[in-house]
Amino acid sequence: MVFAKIQPKYLNMPILKDVKRALILRCGALGDLVYATSAIDALKAQYGEDIIIDFITTPGTAKLFEFDPRVNQTFHLKHKKLPIWLSPQKRAIIRSSNQKPYDLFINFEMGKQFLSLSQAINAKHKTGWFFSNPDLSNVTHMVDICKSFYAPVIASEILQDASPRIMGKSFSEVQSKLNLPEQFLVLSPSNSHNKKSRLNHRAWPQTHWKNLIALLPPKLPVIMVGGKGEEAFFETIKPYPSQVIDLVGKTSISEMIAIIDQAKALIVTDTGTAHIASALNTPIFCLIGPTPANVTGPYQSKKNKVHIITLNLPCSPCYKTEIMKKCKDNICMTQITPEMVLTSLTSASIV
Repeated sequence: MVFAKIQPKYLNMPILKDVKRALILRCGALGDLVYATSAIDALKAQYGEDIIIDFITTPGTAKLFEFDPRVNQTFHLKHKKLPIWLSPQKRAIIRSSNQKPYDLFINFEMGKQFLSLSQAINAKHKTGWFFSNPDLSNVTHMVDICKSFYAPVIASEILQDASPRIMGKSFSEVQSKLNLPEQFLVLSPSNSHNKKSRLNHRAWPQTHWKNLIALLPPKLPVIMVGGKGEEAFFETIKPYPSQVIDLVGKTSISEMIAIIDQAKALIVTDTGTAHIASALNTPIFCLIGPTPANVTGPYQSKKNKVHIITLNLPCSPCYKTEIMKKCKDNICMTQITPEMVLTSLTSASIV
């Protein structure tokens, strides 16, 4: 994977002084919030460990920070499109910023529904969308796009090393609660499109997951993870062999982070758990077909190991294009075989 560079004109801008309080706005899906965590350590490296960092995010994804001491406070924003006068949550955010203004506000949101809120927040300096007009022509991955949003306020040497990092619950607590072994693989077959009626182009067939489990060493524990409400997706993968520990719908985000952090590796498609593993430096084996791995796949840093398993078909990537809309066979995913995944695991000395 090629590491994209931030535009030099942003790297050469003067850095702020005396930044003690920062507010970050990111209200996307879980993976989007993981991308934005690259700013946390960058801000601390630039302005000192004592900088206070608050986030505006959705109620569900805010749980990502439940056990992260680097984040002081999260403001929840559930109904993002409501105007300020109809949104008690937006008014509370603005009121809080007026009572104690921020030194820095970073906005990662491009949607026009965030413009009025971003303008109303009381902060001495503002960067990101609507404010610093970041040049995205020379960046590819979503993490690098995020980095370009706060590039004006971070020194170049800090910016280049910035990457997502997250923290979960203590694994010893999770292990004791769920009676987990010391070593295991984690499989994360589901994604956010599982409940939609149309063809899920990012999914790997359930029969492939079932066959992969059968190929794995029988003495190696395998933990199956998935969110609440996704249980139906896993029914066709069952019955599981005795080595599989079924935790689908049974863990919080912070518990799942702890489990993935401890895993020998995560096997996954292009979805939120892949980004979690990337931010934890857990080896990732990511099955990708229609989506562009260099844009939305797990972020590769100097510290982690990302293995992209793909067929590199001429029609890929095709995500959200007419090609994908007309695709009925989804061969870019269905023709990735369980044997291919096992070979990749074996080559990396995981199994």
